[in-house]
Amino acid sequence: MKKLKLIQQITDGGVVAVLRASSPEEAVEMADRSIAGGMRIIELTMTTPFALKAMETLAGKYSSADPSADNYAVVGVGTVLDPETARAAILSGAEFIVGPSLNPETVRLCNRYRVPVMPGVMTIQDIQSALELGVDIVKLFPGNLFSPSMISAIKGPLPQANVMPTGGVDLDNLGDWIKAGAVAVGIGSDLTKEAVKTGNFELITEKAAAYVDAFRKAKGQ
Repeated sequence: MKKLKLIQQITDGGVVAVLRASSPEEAVEMADRSIAGGMRIIELTMTTPFALKAMETLAGKYSSADPSADNYAVVGVGTVLDPETARAAILSGAEFIVGPSLNPETVRLCNRYRVPVMPGVMTIQDIQSALELGVDIVKLFPGNLFSPSMISAIKGPLPQANVMPTGGVDLDNLGDWIKAGAVAVGIGSDLTKEAVKTGNFELITEKAAAYVDAFRKAKGQ
């Protein structure tokens, strides 16, 4: 049941903070700032040096048990290329796994541990293969290669697919993606680039709040 609850929490949160950092300390600060702004679904990318150190730190600070708690957050790991990395992330406390592409063995590993896995897809064949492996949400990646109309194109032959575009989603087009049928969106560099450039990480909190507000408006909340 925990897997189903986590999937619901990810779609309820709607906006996933995809964090690429230069150190585990920076990754933790980015996550803290995102959570302070209301983005409670956090994806730490494995391109961050010692990413699992950051994952362990955040797993100790935050809990997905109570959405009303101040320390509520769902923290997972992204840019996972293989099942070995997925298992290491899960053992470090990751509650979901995201990949840039569809790796069947990674999906099987996550299914074995009943952990949500969101592989990257680009084609109808990718999505069908993911569904046959038991994937609940597919990551349309890179999203900047597509327009929101891609969602309806996918749902023509595959209405059961739950799609999360990532890459190229910003405040200007988030509402279009949600209204087109995306169950969630991944927000990458747009969330953190100005903070990294200026050294003012409060900007992440401000941008996170803006994304949460845009998502709620798109959902009519």
